Amino acid sequence: MKLHGLFGALLFHTLLSHVLAVGNIRSIFLFKDVMKSNTTALKTSGFNTLIVFGVGVLSNGDIMYYSNTPGSSDVLIASGGSYVGGDALAAKVQSFKAGDTLVNRVEICMNAQNIRDLMASPGPGPNTPLYRNFAALKTAWALDAVNNDDESIYDTVSTVAFAGMLGAVGYRYTIAPYDAGRMAFWAGVVSRANQASAGLVDRVYLQLYDGGARNVPATWQTALGMKVVPILWVVNDSKPQFGQSPAQARGRLAQWSREAQVAGGGLWNDYDIEKMNLAYASYAEYGYILNEIFYDD
Repeated sequence: MKLHGLFGALLFHTLLSHVLAVGNIRSIFLFKDVMKSNTTALKTSGFNTLIVFGVGVLSNGDIMYYSNTPGSSDVLIASGGSYVGGDALAAKVQSFKAGDTLVNRVEICMNAQNIRDLMASPGPGPNTPLYRNFAALKTAWALDAVNNDDESIYDTVSTVAFAGMLGAVGYRYTIAPYDAGRMAFWAGVVSRANQASAGLVDRVYLQLYDGGARNVPATWQTALGMKVVPILWVVNDSKPQFGQSPAQARGRLAQWSREAQVAGGGLWNDYDIEKMNLAYASYAEYGYILNEIFYDD
């Protein structure tokens, strides 16, 4: 490349970055068993937020980690107010924010199974098994937030109570909506939770694939009163029609950054990146486009 051509390309990239950048959240959901995923790539490709998918609450308040990976087993990670998931798993999750890393936030993602019943009895108090288990897990895994991926129950009262309980433990609370028909529910959760504890709900990871493919970030931002992080599905062989290459993702995320000033961008999920093993759709390629648009000041 000629010198003036290289200079022009660099200038264009700089100008583009300043025009697009609003939020700097660069997230990825970890669907693969964290003991088997490429930890180095996750830490160094440009993501600053990792969301560990597949955590669930049992009817007695115990907490499970569901591996979602062939050859792996589900693990009981908190019970009786103690962390019981093993030192190796705890060390792995803690390592995401340690050493040579760009990651500064780790969340767990869960659905709402058993939450309504547990908030009714024994409730959200500090002496309950659920409270104590989440406190133990936060310490063991060095967690920052809990993400709510409720796609079936949608009970406002128990959701807000649970969010408040997690806030008392020291977590932030985030949501991952997909169904535009449930927009009013999510708006109510955000409003009531943040009225009770300012800033408790601090992120919205908006699904823009599969059932959420027709979502419009600007519309959700207006309804919720806060910026969203659009989440796109990477290239995959499960539902390939929703898969986005880095180039495709770049175009859509850049548009939303420009037109809606979204809070950042993110991906679903690491399992497919590693399974597909494509040079053009690697961690590095996806991380590059996220950094290009949602760069750190």
